[in-house]
Amino acid sequence: MIRLDPATAGSPPIALPTVPAWALTHGGALSDADAAFQAGAALASLDTLARAQASWAGAWRQRLALRCAAASMRLAGRAEDEAALRDAWQLCPAGTDPGPAGAVFGAWRQLALQPPAASADRLEMILDQLGLHWDCAALADLCTEIEKLAGLQRPAPFAAAAIAAHVVTVRPDCELFAWWLADLALAQKLRWPRPVPLLMAQAFGPAFRAEAGGRRKKLGEQNFERAVCVALAHAAAEACRLAGELSRRAEKLLAIAPKLRAKGAGDVVFLLLNEDAVSGSLTTKNLSRFAARRLFERLQQLDVVRELSGRPTFRLFGL
Repeated sequence: MIRLDPATAGSPPIALPTVPAWALTHGGALSDADAAFQAGAALASLDTLARAQASWAGAWRQRLALRCAAASMRLAGRAEDEAALRDAWQLCPAGTDPGPAGAVFGAWRQLALQPPAASADRLEMILDQLGLHWDCAALADLCTEIEKLAGLQRPAPFAAAAIAAHVVTVRPDCELFAWWLADLALAQKLRWPRPVPLLMAQAFGPAFRAEAGGRRKKLGEQNFERAVCVALAHAAAEACRLAGELSRRAEKLLAIAPKLRAKGAGDVVFLLLNEDAVSGSLTTKNLSRFAARRLFERLQQLDVVRELSGRPTFRLFGL
């Protein structure tokens, strides 16, 4: 038998919120006030999840990070989709360079893992992962701007829009970094313990189209704040739906976890609850590659994990 960490397995289930349908309507041209009201309603629903210590919260944030990373590839003109990003990250030997795509995924993973604090050292590391570079003085000024925005009495969506617009005003080539900082600024204003990757995944959605089928709205141009509000409403709804799916799968996994007899199974359960994907050839101090393969096959038979790669070898598993 295995014993799971009580902090992971014993936390009571949370009531999963949903974004009200009226907060997602597109009827007519929204005013700034209407858009802000819809964003507020959606973020109020998401707030419960962002603050909760659910057993599956790590996997939830990392899957949202993957979605943002995939949209980042499109923005950068690259072809990697979610499956390719998983491979770039999961199949890279520990301590080696995951390549440009894997590094971008790593930047979004880090956003989801750490508190929403901005320091010059941290931002310099993120810029490096995104393949961008700023000088030290400019980074110090940026941190000052983030701190100033955090102290202003502005609604969170407007603060997120403001920092994104500021970045592209200073450096038009750094739109990807602008979206990363927008989610960090949002989490700061809402006092979330960790950011939730949201806006980058909406960057090519209808909220940022100047008109139906038209060009994509530039960061900071007219009505950009309104577009951010609409995008956040839809991003929050998608994040809540994903939470519902993962919570059901996590509940099934935790129900069968005490019955797993494989030595090291607890490590695998912990990783599944905290990561987007886990390698099927995982090895740990208590688990050999052969034992891991048998364990994942067992978990798949019990319908508590999914195989994510679609391959017969080098397989990846997740909730």
